[in-house]
Amino acid sequence: MDRFLEEVVIKRQRVMENVLYFLALAMMVVSGVIALMIFSVIFYAFSVPTLVALLFFGGMAVYLFLFRDRLKLEYEYTFTNGSLDFAQVFNNKKRKNLGSLNCKTVDAFGKVSSQSFQRYVSMQGVKQLRWFLNRDAELYYFYFQKDGNKSIIVLEPSEQMVEYIRFYLPHGAYQE
Repeated sequence: MDRFLEEVVIKRQRVMENVLYFLALAMMVVSGVIALMIFSVIFYAFSVPTLVALLFFGGMAVYLFLFRDRLKLEYEYTFTNGSLDFAQVFNNKKRKNLGSLNCKTVDAFGKVSSQSFQRYVSMQGVKQLRWFLNRDAELYYFYFQKDGNKSIIVLEPSEQMVEYIRFYLPHGAYQE
């Protein structure tokens, strides 16, 4: 019997995210139109300020085109028989794999609000990976060592996923 669970974490308050996305979209269009107008003028009256303006507005349009999807960010957690896969999803289109974690290699797991989290996060040389969107959610952490590097992953799983994770953790790894 397999234990499989897939969760997508989205921001609860998406108003500001949507406003920024449409503002970026509008700025991209306006910058592109201005760059095209400057480009048509540059053949008749070439000057350094005109070239600088063309590069600025053209660069802004290209930058906004390439990175506007990053404004609508989601995290995806996939749990399969003790193995967790993490991914970032941009605007429901692009996906970036963040990594995998086997629950058997975890040294500590618990709530971020616990004292054990403060102990691990204050250690020297710990790399923190924050893969959550809602600060007011019930956050959990994984502390593990891989190739001599100490890492902490902070995420916001559901209660069902926490139960699945606890089932596969080594003895004593769950911290309260």
